[in-house]
Amino acid sequence: MRRWDGLVDAYLEEYEVRGVSAAMQGNVRRELERWGQWLKRRRPKPRLEDVDAPLIVRYIEQRTPFRSKATVYSVMSRMRGMGDFLVRRGIWVANPLRWMQGPKLSPYHRMPKRIDGADMQALWSAAAERRDDYRRQLEITVLALLYGTGLRRGELQRLDVEDWRHDDGVLCIDGRKTGRERSVPVPDLVYRCIETYLPQRHNRLAWLGHIDEPALLIGRDGQRLSETAISLMVHGLARRAGVALHSVHQFRHSCASDLIASGVCLPEVQRILGHSGIGSTMRYLHVADPERTAAIARHPINSWLEAA
Repeated sequence: MRRWDGLVDAYLEEYEVRGVSAAMQGNVRRELERWGQWLKRRRPKPRLEDVDAPLIVRYIEQRTPFRSKATVYSVMSRMRGMGDFLVRRGIWVANPLRWMQGPKLSPYHRMPKRIDGADMQALWSAAAERRDDYRRQLEITVLALLYGTGLRRGELQRLDVEDWRHDDGVLCIDGRKTGRERSVPVPDLVYRCIETYLPQRHNRLAWLGHIDEPALLIGRDGQRLSETAISLMVHGLARRAGVALHSVHQFRHSCASDLIASGVCLPEVQRILGHSGIGSTMRYLHVADPERTAAIARHPINSWLEAA
């Protein structure tokens, strides 16, 4: 088992080459280190070559008591990747995790949590009340991008100024999450927010002497906003506005469900959000489905009321 740490490092080097985010690499490392520590504490201590399906099942059972199905699936997925790596290295003949079935997860097992119109308005009002001109415009722009384009927090954080195509009103989104880059046209209000923010960003960078900073969203220190800083900013707005916000990802859910409610077809919503499969987009039909509402309005039973 002494080789475990070195193998984990080698496995994560593959992750880095694939362009996986540092946050995801950290999550995988923590999971594999926990698995390795558990194996090292076994008595008698097993050789890595002797780790078999029953031992793996024992670990998963001890690792995930009272955990949600999603958590169990995530743990098994990270372990499965490491198992495949051990097979490629010739340490395991086969990967037992390949035929282990995790908990069945339905894409509809949890309704996406959206932000209703009143709460969204309260968030914007809280941002507009900022006295500091730069901070006010930064917060408004962050809200506009999150809700107006449905960007993931990491996609928002990684945006550079060159990703904004002023003439076309389009944002170029990297493909680090999905493996495919995409271009997202922004609504007029988002366009105006970005264009209002950019001169203030330039002035701040010029005052700080960081004029070459490529990041679109920067903090008071002229450095790129981190994902944590974005979360703290948005949750701070929610507290000031009295809005019960669970996650920044709720803006993405709200964008998708509101687009569908407005009559935008599923394939277009899929393209805007960057979903690799339409199944991920379809779950928003449980939140907003105007076509189903229109269909039931044509039910023959409605004609009975007219005749009555």
